Amino acid sequence: MSNERPWPSATTDNHNQPDGDPTPVTTAPPGGDAPAEPLSHNEILKVMTGLLGVLFTAMLATTIVSTALPTIMADLNGTQRQYTWVITASLLAMTVSTPIWGKLSDVFSKKLLVQLSILLFVLGSIGAGLSTAIAPLMIFRAVQGLAMGGLTALTQSIMGSIISPRDRGRYSGYMAAVMTVSTVAGPVIGGVITDTLGWRWCFLIVVPIAVAASILLQRTLQLEHHPRKVHFDYAGALLFTIAAALPMLWVTFAGEDYAWLSWQTLAFAVGFGVAAGLAVFVELRSPEPIVPLRVLANRTSILMIVAGMGAGVSMFASGVFMTQFFQLAGGYEPTIAGLMTIPLIIAQMLSTTIGGQIVSRTGRWKPLMIGGSVLLVIGLFMLGTVDHTTPYAFVAISMFVMGLGIGTMVQNTVLAVQNSVALKDVGSASATVSFFRSLGGAVGVSALGAVLASQVQGHVSTSLVQAGVDPSVLGSSGGNLDIGALPAAVQTIVHQAYGDSFGLLFQIAGVISVVVLAAVIFAKETRLRSTIDLPEEPKVDLQA
Repeated sequence: MSNERPWPSATTDNHNQPDGDPTPVTTAPPGGDAPAEPLSHNEILKVMTGLLGVLFTAMLATTIVSTALPTIMADLNGTQRQYTWVITASLLAMTVSTPIWGKLSDVFSKKLLVQLSILLFVLGSIGAGLSTAIAPLMIFRAVQGLAMGGLTALTQSIMGSIISPRDRGRYSGYMAAVMTVSTVAGPVIGGVITDTLGWRWCFLIVVPIAVAASILLQRTLQLEHHPRKVHFDYAGALLFTIAAALPMLWVTFAGEDYAWLSWQTLAFAVGFGVAAGLAVFVELRSPEPIVPLRVLANRTSILMIVAGMGAGVSMFASGVFMTQFFQLAGGYEPTIAGLMTIPLIIAQMLSTTIGGQIVSRTGRWKPLMIGGSVLLVIGLFMLGTVDHTTPYAFVAISMFVMGLGIGTMVQNTVLAVQNSVALKDVGSASATVSFFRSLGGAVGVSALGAVLASQVQGHVSTSLVQAGVDPSVLGSSGGNLDIGALPAAVQTIVHQAYGDSFGLLFQIAGVISVVVLAAVIFAKETRLRSTIDLPEEPKVDLQA
């Protein structure tokens, strides 16, 4: 018998917090990252400062660009379909890369991976800012998305390595507050930059901020890495990438290049089924799966993934389509359009920050998520009634209600799953939930973008014919976003067509949110544990 002591699954120590609650800490098993010494509340805050600096940069870049995109597309002669693809390129890259980053974080240094993500983000931002055509812009947006996948997965993974699930709600609230500030500032800053310096600076301005965040993170994040032998799941990574990409490609081209019910649709469906089936087969047999299906094989995890996918549709669609609604339907300048989305952002800030405190104090996540899901359903169906005559006050109230619902979902779907897995799997599990949430958002945005393009083209053509104007005045695509170059009478028709088309998008998202509500209701709640790792199961003495 060996006298060597086995590595403990969790070694706890109590550190007094300002509110008197103990914070259990842990020593990671081999192959994980953990602090060399237990972290106090103040030390955790220092680490969080670096992480939040990184997230602030990424979120700011995303929200700045969302306001500038209509101007970008008009300047580069883009169409409504290309508008969607500029967004989809980053979402797709973020979606397919998130679980890969998460698995890498379980076997490599999390600090090194975060710095690599920041480097990719800087390169993508510079390339996008210097682009002179739609194609390179989409490529560099994909590079930004690749970096965003890393930042999303690694932030969750690092938090899971140093903070217990019970206390994580508090720090998630801090993270939500910083993300909300960046989201509030982004549309306004993006509008001002677009109207004054030009849209290219919306990409370039985040570069020095990202560099500063990298330096800050280098100084504050101190983790000991315990290397282990790596069996990277290349087959699983490839299959999940294919399975994630095919639905997005299908909804992007369906309805315009071919009918929704056609042999092309069947080909996409068969391809997706084969890729997804092979991915499951490979992951269940891989020693180091990209997506740990065995770990997530419980009712709570599955339903949280479903809820996360549905919430992802609302989260990404609101960010993409609300500023577009105000600019293309209302005709507002980018600065004003950014300011008009503030009710949505304030609501998310309130629900994420206050909700995080509630979850931390009670150790329960389900009541908050049920209430948030109900608000999400109500807000989306309220927005589903808007048209070009709807007053802004009603739109603002609807956005606020929807924002309250979104804020309760984003972090808590991840937290509920993290609570059910061991520390060694927290990176992969967190990234998997983020993967499916991003997948839902990416496919949702692609599908809703295709619906919007079809709706707008139909409304514009009908209105032009009724006005006695030849629809060919819009060009062959019928979807060019340089509305300012059109005759005044035609501009009015196009603005009204956009205003009358967005309601259907939110109705579809509302139906999806009903599924979110059902998933949360049927999920089994387990009170959040106060240890970073799962409690070690008692060993049975077979010789007794």
